[in-house]
Parts: sequence; C-alpha cells; structure tokens
Amino acid sequence: MKTNPNKLWLIVLALGWLFDFLFSGILFSGQTLGINFAIFAIACLIGAFYLLLGDGLRPHRSSLILIPLFIFFVAVTFWRAESMTSFLAYTFTLVTLTILTVTYLGGRWLQYTFADGVAKLATLAGSVVARPILFSNDVRKAQAESGVKPSKYNFMPIIRGLVIALPIVAIFAALLASADVVFGQRLDDFIKLFKLEDLPEYIFRLIYILVIGYALAGIVLHAATESKDEKLVAEGKSLIPPFLGFIESTIILGSVVALFAIFVVIQFQYFFGGTTNINVEGYTYAEYARKGFGELVTVAFFALLMLLTLSAVTKRESETQRKIYSGFGITLVLLLLVMLFSAFQRLNLYEAAYGFSRVRTYTHVFLIWLGLLLVATIILEILRKERLFAIAMLIASFGFAISLPILNVDAFIVNQNIKRELTQTDAVDLDSQYFIQLSDDAIPVLVNALHSSTLPDTVHEKVAAALACIRYEREKYPKEYSWKEFHFARFNADNALVSVRSELDQFEIDDERYPYSVTAPSGNEYSCSAYYYD
Repeated sequence: MKTNPNKLWLIVLALGWLFDFLFSGILFSGQTLGINFAIFAIACLIGAFYLLLGDGLRPHRSSLILIPLFIFFVAVTFWRAESMTSFLAYTFTLVTLTILTVTYLGGRWLQYTFADGVAKLATLAGSVVARPILFSNDVRKAQAESGVKPSKYNFMPIIRGLVIALPIVAIFAALLASADVVFGQRLDDFIKLFKLEDLPEYIFRLIYILVIGYALAGIVLHAATESKDEKLVAEGKSLIPPFLGFIESTIILGSVVALFAIFVVIQFQYFFGGTTNINVEGYTYAEYARKGFGELVTVAFFALLMLLTLSAVTKRESETQRKIYSGFGITLVLLLLVMLFSAFQRLNLYEAAYGFSRVRTYTHVFLIWLGLLLVATIILEILRKERLFAIAMLIASFGFAISLPILNVDAFIVNQNIKRELTQTDAVDLDSQYFIQLSDDAIPVLVNALHSSTLPDTVHEKVAAALACIRYEREKYPKEYSWKEFHFARFNADNALVSVRSELDQFEIDDERYPYSVTAPSGNEYSCSAYYYD
C-alpha cells in the first residue's frame, strides 16, 4: 500500500460514501435497518481483502474460519426480525470482523486469553486513531528518501483543501451577502439552485464520511502491520503473579463447595418430584419456578468468576497442591451444574404452566450453553489448559448467538404455545394476545397454524383474531420502504397476510375505543392490546 497509497485512500473514502448512501436515510429520514447493513459489511470485507491481498498479505488459515461465521451473522441481519436475534446478529458480525482484523496474519485467536483480547482491542483502538497518520508520514518519508516525487494524482491535498476552504468561503459569502442586497439575492438563487439550504447537513455528512474512511484505513493498516500475533500475553510473564497462598484458596473453595453441597442435598428432592413436592411445600407453579431462578443463575456466574480469579492468583508449588486445588475446582463446577439443572427444572415448570415467552426462551437456550461452558471448564481443569477458558467462553457466546436465529425465537414461541394448549391435560387458555407483540418472524407461522386442518376451531379463531389485529395495525400506520430497508422477514410476513385476506376480512375491528378489539364471526371479542411478560 505504501507504493500506491492513493488506492487505500480512494477505497476507504468510497466505503465512507457508501455508508452515507446506505444509512443517511436512517440518520435524517427515519428509515430502518435492512439489507443495507449487510451490503456495507460485505463491501468493507471485500475492500479490505482487495487491499491486503494486493500487497501480498494473505490471511492465516485459522482466521479464515471466521468468514463463514461472518456470512451467517450478516445474513441473519436481514432474515430474522426478532429483537434479541437481530441485536446479536449485528453484534457478532462486528465481533467476527474485529477478530479477523486483529488476527489476520497470525491466526492465533483460538489461543487468546482474556488478557490477549484486551491487549488486542486496545492496540486496534490505537491503530484506528494513529495508524493512518503514521502511514502517511512513512509514505512521504519513503518517497523523500528514494527521491520519488509525490504522485500528481494524490487527492489528499485536494480533499484537505476543500475541507478547510468550505467553511471559510461560507463565512465570507454570508458577510458579503449582508453588505450588498443584489449579491445577497444572487447568493440566495444560487443556494436554491443547488439546495444549499441543506449545507449544514452536507458538511456533517462530509465530515462523517471522512471520519469513517479514516477509521477504516486504520483498521486495514492494523491488519496489515499489527496482526501477526508473534507473542501472546500468556507466553510472557503473568500480568498479575500468583500472590494468594494455597491454604487460603482451599479454605475459600472448600467453604463454598460445602455450602453448595448442602443446598444441593436440600434441593435434590425437587429434581424428580416435580409438582408433587411443590404442592407438599405449599408453593404454586409461579412461586416455585420464579422464586430463586435468577439467583441460581447469578450464583453460577459469580461462582465461576470466583474460581477463575482464584486460579489466576493462587500459588500451587507442588503437584499435590495442584491436584487438591483442581479437585476442589472440579467439585465446585459439578455442583454448579446440578444447581443449573435445578434452575432448568424450575424454568420447565414455569413454561408448562404459563407457556413460552421471549425471555423464557432466551433463558432456556442460555442455560444450555452455560451448562456446556461449565463442562468445558471441568475438561480444561483436568487437562490443565485453564488459559483456554477465554476461547471456551467465546465459543459458548457464538453458540448462543447462532442458536437463536436457527431456533427462530418468535416462530418457536407460537408453535410451542399452540402445542401446549393441545397437549395439556388441564384446561389451558391460549394467550393469543401475546402473539400480537411478536415480530414479523411469527406471522408466517401463525398463518400456517390458521391453515392447519389438525387444529381445533377455537385455536383457529384465536390465531385469526391475532392476525386481524396485526394486519389492522400495519394498515393503519402504513410505511413505504426503500430497497435499502428490504428485509426477508417483512417480505414473508406481507405475503403471508395477503394469503389469508379473505379469512381475516370476516373479523370486525372496533377502533372507536382504546384498546382496540376484534370481533370474530362467532361473536367472541378479542383485545388487540398486546402486553408484555417475562
């Protein structure tokens, strides 16, 4: 890139302009995210690879593992509409790009510890700020030493000159317009001709185009110069040398293990007793399931954090001490697994009694991945590979983020709650109102349920009432979407609603009072007011 720096600047400024083209509607016109995010992310990746490969800098094979993950998450951003799934898709798209940037040449990200991650992020942040300036200075220095004259196609002086000149000319033009009426009129005509009344907006957009281009240049230059991973933090001296004695640590671990063991013994009767034991103790489903669930997950998190901290600061001067400490640590994690199983049982009872919601579904999936992380912790402790816990946590995080779009959270909720009404022995009323607040991901599934011949008419009516409310809200507040906002979830939802237009036309919306309601052909009335619960 030093031999042809203009190529770098042209590409990053083009990407800055592309950002403005794709996202200015969000900043100034209230548009929404859609396929525009995926287009920009892919363009940035292609531009970076073009620059790096053009300089003969090939990525490490381990770093290429991140490309399929990037493609998956970037596709989810315009395929799933559920809020948590979308948030994780955007987040992990950026995470994969960040890891790829800091490990492009070295590819040792699977060996990173927490200290390595923090150090790499700090270095990347420094590169974003300083690397483009250092690169420009190095280019000028190299040209001066070799006697090469600056390229006549160097656009950076022109850009810098325009950026400085624009506000100066604007100030003098305003003063001259005040001094002479005729000049002021001509200036107004000129402004109207080029819509220069939006000049502040144009200046703001130019500034963030330059800022984004500058930051992207820093990221590409970091991948080219700082991603070799020649030495990791853990390969040198420990940042915090062990300072806590073995006896003190074993007392701490032993005390916590004893407390957890007592708790597990008391709780063990509930693992297989289910509702019988709950009724004996005088608890309802909700009281048993909700009471203490959050606390159990919190205990698991902080106990794991305590174990990792103690492992980092505890002196283990002999093989016997290492074995004893590992034994306590493994016992602690095993007890945590039992406690998580208790929390999982509580959640199952709560879902059986009240159905699935988004929060319950998130928690359900999260507990599975947290349990797998605890199992990985035991394995790493046995193999004495504790430094790999950071990558185990990263993999578990990726697993959770991948699971939600594959599961299709809102579609899963619809299917499970309908199935629950059909399979429960006790009388259960389908809460079709909750469906109204779900995203576009749920609409095709609701339409399929409406068309299903295996469902009873009562379920069909409740599903149709929810769809009638959803359609009414969409038609009451219509919105035109540009191609940049295209989203497959919305596209599929629109098509699904069109396919049941005749069925939904039989439902009458009463919007004279709030909350709105819908009346079915049978005469049953359903509220269109969605409410939220955990």
